[in-house]
Amino acid sequence: MIIKPLGDRVLVEPAQAEEVTAGGIIIPDSAKEKPLKGIVKAVGNGTKDEEMIVKAGDTVLYGKYAGTEIELDGAKYLIMRQSDILGIIE
Repeated sequence: MIIKPLGDRVLVEPAQAEEVTAGGIIIPDSAKEKPLKGIVKAVGNGTKDEEMIVKAGDTVLYGKYAGTEIELDGAKYLIMRQSDILGIIE
C-alpha cells in the first residue's frame, strides 16, 4: 500500500530508538525515548501559501509530539505538517 500525503503534509519513518548509550549501558524498552529524527518517505504537493521544501529521502528532525502515528504493513510512520519539521540533517 502506498500513502500520498495531501497538501503540506509529510510521511516520515522514525529512526530506531537508541538501545545502547555511548558508555555501553543497555537501555530497557520501558526507558527508551521516542526518536526525534526520521527519513521522509513521501511529501504532499504543498499549498498555495506554503511551498514544499523537504523531499523524499531527506533525514529530518521534528518535535517530540509532532505528527500522527500510523502503522502500514507492519511498519510505523508519522504523518505531520511540514511546519512541524525543525530542520533537515545534511
